[in-house]
Amino acid sequence: MVQQYDVVGIGNAIVDVLVHSEETFLDEHGLVKGTMALVDADQAERLYASMGPGLESSGGSAANTLAAIAQLGGRAGFIGRVRNDQLGAIFAHDLRATGASYDTPPAEDGPATARCMILVTPDAQRTMCTFLGASTRLDPEDLDLSMVRRSKVLYLEGYLWDAEPAKRAFLAAAEEVRAHGGEVALSLSDPFCVDRHRDSFLDLVENHVDILFANEHEILSLYATDRFETAVDHVRGHCRLAALTRSEKGSLVLEGERTHIIDPFVLGPLVDTTGAGDSYAAGFLYGYTQGLPAERCGAIGSLCAGQVVTQMGPRSSVDLRELVLRQFSPVTRAA
Repeated sequence: MVQQYDVVGIGNAIVDVLVHSEETFLDEHGLVKGTMALVDADQAERLYASMGPGLESSGGSAANTLAAIAQLGGRAGFIGRVRNDQLGAIFAHDLRATGASYDTPPAEDGPATARCMILVTPDAQRTMCTFLGASTRLDPEDLDLSMVRRSKVLYLEGYLWDAEPAKRAFLAAAEEVRAHGGEVALSLSDPFCVDRHRDSFLDLVENHVDILFANEHEILSLYATDRFETAVDHVRGHCRLAALTRSEKGSLVLEGERTHIIDPFVLGPLVDTTGAGDSYAAGFLYGYTQGLPAERCGAIGSLCAGQVVTQMGPRSSVDLRELVLRQFSPVTRAA
């Protein structure tokens, strides 16, 4: 089958609200800096009312990755549920404007479109409070399996693993893409998400995932260890490729018994770490689906992450394709 998409992602369809915040605000609201907390509709309304003015845009981890892949020149598609409300319309318009395909029908009833309030402290760390709303209602019936089977890589967002219907959708999509010659990539998303679902995440990684993305805290949580080297040894035997990010230390790309050490790119002052992991995954998967070596894929991911942390918000204000072309040799699409 001819594969129309480089990457199709499944994740939470969320509208992001980014706000500069002092640490005292986090303390007042009982928030742990640098983490993601789930809130209900009432909590979301109270927190939103207490925040200062912010930047609103379509978001969600996997959606941000797909938007960046589209900006890089890749063929990207996204599957995720919104409600037929104002935020749902904003999400769909913004994502399609990036060049990514998005055709999941909006829900006619049930919870409102999801939102994520992102509080950025002066040290550029982001603390997220997420109302998942309609995004949790994604189930196997929402899957566009024709899109899934036409993708080289299916990219799954760990945040969506909290909902049982979404788990079933994940596994159905993974079976579909593999049956048609594609591969499965997973982002672990958040250490607290991993803590909640360690056993099922381990099963997913060992039996369904070809490419794993995780930061240092997430991979330590997955293998319940405080030694990074121990986690590296475990994951090396569980999936074909693993990209492990370590903030200012750069990243490691594990390919069989080989370890590629990827240096970070420092492109300006650190402003906001929101979307750094999403951008890394985008650069990596873009390079991978163009047939580039794993080490170069990691370098492209590092470059994209290095750019997005110099600005507010998870989507680059700089043309990522031009950035990559300036840094590396021209990238050509694999046949």
